[in-house]
Amino acid sequence: MIKTITFASMHFSIAFLVTWILTGDIMIGGLVAIVEPTINSIAYFFHEKAWLKWGLHATH
Repeated sequence: MIKTITFASMHFSIAFLVTWILTGDIMIGGLVAIVEPTINSIAYFFHEKAWLKWGLHATH
């Protein structure tokens, strides 16, 4: 669980910093830092469901 929390923190921070640097707007940086990782997480959930449905399990 700690790995997930630290990864999420990193993701939000990168989204914020990149957007802030590109736009110079701290509010847009904050908005993107909330919206992009949220949408990405939802997309990941459905991506995993599709992989399981079609039998494309990760092999190690």
